[in-house]
Amino acid sequence: MKLLITRKLPDPVLSKARDVFDVTVRDNTAPLSREELLQSLTDYDVVLPTLGDAYSADIFAAVPEKRTKLLANFGVGYNHIDARAARAAGIDVTNTPGAVTDATADIALTLMLMTCRRAGEGERMVRAGQWEGWHPTQLLGLHMSGKTLGVVGMGRIGQAIAQRAHFGFGMSVKFYNRSPKDVSFPAEQVAELTDLAAQVDVLIVAVPGGAETHHLINASVLNAMQPHAHMVNIARGDVVNETDLIAALSKGQIAGAGLDVYEFEPKVPQALIDMENVTLLPHLGTAALEVRTAMGLMAVDNATAFANGESLPNAV
Repeated sequence: MKLLITRKLPDPVLSKARDVFDVTVRDNTAPLSREELLQSLTDYDVVLPTLGDAYSADIFAAVPEKRTKLLANFGVGYNHIDARAARAAGIDVTNTPGAVTDATADIALTLMLMTCRRAGEGERMVRAGQWEGWHPTQLLGLHMSGKTLGVVGMGRIGQAIAQRAHFGFGMSVKFYNRSPKDVSFPAEQVAELTDLAAQVDVLIVAVPGGAETHHLINASVLNAMQPHAHMVNIARGDVVNETDLIAALSKGQIAGAGLDVYEFEPKVPQALIDMENVTLLPHLGTAALEVRTAMGLMAVDNATAFANGESLPNAV
């Protein structure tokens, strides 16, 4: 079987894939173009796509004779794939849950600390040669220990973030989730998102991407937050309305933000770049070698199960 890997992956992943498939690795770090998307469905039995490879309904409809029978997505998020349209076209979709949980939660805590303690601003000051020495009122931020964390989306990643915050920093945890959720640590579920936003010192977004969560964090949520509070997004960029976020930050409605993802990634609004109270990371959520390797191996396991006629371990 022929397998297309749309971006280069760690060597152990490529080696394992080549044990089973005739592998083509695309030599380009950008998402597949429309032409490449169409060609992939006619030339390969399995495609291993990732973030930005936009397999939409119109792409499936434009290829009447599809050779591809599996999209083995690299990543837990698959909002770049219309899974319903894929299934209707006779193409299964899998993802890589679990492998990304701890790494993404770690980045969430990184952003929480950086924005609350103004670490990015401080590092820029030092690098620019503008630091004139310690004094008692320099770069005073928000002490995170003992504060209240609000988690939007209490799935695997949301729970991993909450556990780190509660057991590591003594934070009280409140959360918003579409359905009732029992968790193994102290946490209060809040029925309305705006109510949650009003009650917390840090609001962190950990929901899947897609139509149901598009612009979930908007002006009404941001306006409900307290002026000293910070918002952190490690989910998908378009979960947050960036225009509303820029307005809230500009007016001082919230104290700061930490972002690992962006609404029109990789484009980052100049207004956010210019703000000292915003921490900006280049989508580092799972950027650890062992994590990316584990994700890739899981994707290859999904593809291998398909090749062997076995049930798919991580079907979506």
